[in-house]
Amino acid sequence: MEIGIVEILKILPHRYPFLLVDRILEVEKGKRVVGIKNVTFNEEFFQGHFPGHPVMPGVLIVEAMAQVAAIGLHGIIPDQEKKILYLSGVDRCKFRRPVVPGDQLRIEAEIVSMRTRVVKCGARAMVGGLLCAQAELLSTLVKRT
Repeated sequence: MEIGIVEILKILPHRYPFLLVDRILEVEKGKRVVGIKNVTFNEEFFQGHFPGHPVMPGVLIVEAMAQVAAIGLHGIIPDQEKKILYLSGVDRCKFRRPVVPGDQLRIEAEIVSMRTRVVKCGARAMVGGLLCAQAELLSTLVKRT
């Protein structure tokens, strides 16, 4: 099941310049999700990271992985309209290779465990089949105010 940007905007609260998902390719609700982030030179962070040698910041790769994982959780969280999912922890994070303008990040996330308020996901980001980053992501459900 593919999800385009219009539907992504209905699911995630993020907006430009912090929306880091362009398309969802696959969703197995409550199990697995695969998304795409097209990395372009027009991204604001490339102006300062690093001039003359643009590299996507690792924290933004982690954020993109968390956003894809959140889309995989859409529709399985009870009372979702009353709650918001916050990234609350990152474990075993490793960066394997840089992500540069022109790359297409393929992000795969798998739900490892889900409790009443805490969700744990395993995620990895790849370019051209090569692993760029991986992490265990912890997210906490918080009541919307």
